[in-house]
Amino acid sequence: MNICILGSTGSIGVSTLDVVRRLNSTTPGACSAHALVAGRNAGLLADQIAEFRPRVAIVETEQVLTHLIDRLSERGLPRSQWPQLEWRPESRVAAAVAPEVDTVMSAIVGVEGLQATYAAVRAGKKIGLANKEVLVASGSLVMTAAREQGVELIPVDSEHNGAHQCLRGNRRSEVLRLILTASGGPFRQTPAGEFPTITPQQALNHPTWKMGRRITIDSATLMNKGFEVIEACWLFGLSPDEVDVVVHPSSSVHAMVEYCDGSVVAQISTTDMKMPIQYALTYPDRLEAPVPRMDWSKPRVMEFYPPEPEKFPLLGMAYEAQRAGGSATCTLNAADEVAVESFLEGRISFPGIWEVVAETLDRVPSRTAASVEEILEIDRESRRVARKVVLERGNGPVVGAVANVATGNVVG
Repeated sequence: MNICILGSTGSIGVSTLDVVRRLNSTTPGACSAHALVAGRNAGLLADQIAEFRPRVAIVETEQVLTHLIDRLSERGLPRSQWPQLEWRPESRVAAAVAPEVDTVMSAIVGVEGLQATYAAVRAGKKIGLANKEVLVASGSLVMTAAREQGVELIPVDSEHNGAHQCLRGNRRSEVLRLILTASGGPFRQTPAGEFPTITPQQALNHPTWKMGRRITIDSATLMNKGFEVIEACWLFGLSPDEVDVVVHPSSSVHAMVEYCDGSVVAQISTTDMKMPIQYALTYPDRLEAPVPRMDWSKPRVMEFYPPEPEKFPLLGMAYEAQRAGGSATCTLNAADEVAVESFLEGRISFPGIWEVVAETLDRVPSRTAASVEEILEIDRESRRVARKVVLERGNGPVVGAVANVATGNVVG
């Protein structure tokens, strides 16, 4: 298996290389990292190059490429053993569609990973999908290409990977509904009246997962679960009315599928991303994985609660955007990213996140996009409008800002 990892220095990329390392330890040569596509972490990428010896390595900017060259030189790796080094955006696409590559792990956060992933789908590559924005922003375009090329996208997010396992081997006509679980975030039991005083530091204190900042805030607002509903609709050919969300604080049940005869099949596992990553890479085979096992010898309580749409309106907005169709979900994602960034900078309150998203959805008309370029233009337009909405609110600093806003890979 020759793989291209889009986002090799992020948490999903690092875990993917952990899986590659183990697969090769049990079956030498089982998996080769043909291309590593990274962002700005030149030091980590140099370490990955030294160990995995890719044929191609790509970074975000020319300046980062200079740093990468310095790091490779410091490690004493002979230039004859260096991969082809690139930095231009089109190099990502070229790496993803290279004839040597048969599997692409899509783990670049945000719409930045859309072009290369879409190109890989059109080239007929096997896709491990860890970037939910690909389908949230452009589900119709990507899934149409996948059907035309006979490509199956194997989800890496724990919930969708669990759903994929629950659906495996059963007929779509037998499915009544899919149930996605949510941890509930840090404010599940916080009264809505206290929401205006929530600080970024409080919102970043997730009770279950350690994630990037944007995804942690999205978990706190339940926006992340809304994105997962949209992604599930595209992945599994479901309508929004066939996808439910339940709050499950312990996060041991990742997804459930209810069938027409009343049977409910659940996927249950410990929270280790190496399991769904390996599943995506080796599907349809199921191999032994070095992950913690469930200890069924100890008492275990599994609690489930309905979500509270009045407290967390972004979940409902996601359902509405998916029902509306067109580019509404692209605008939803773009506006949310701007709003979360503004909250972390202390420019808007916690409820201001969904207020900015709602206003942006009202101002940006939904339309049907015929190309990735058009999707990216809608994304840019939506961000411009969302930033204008934030400026119009004009409240100045609201709560303590968090410096160095950054996004991270989704792990739950």
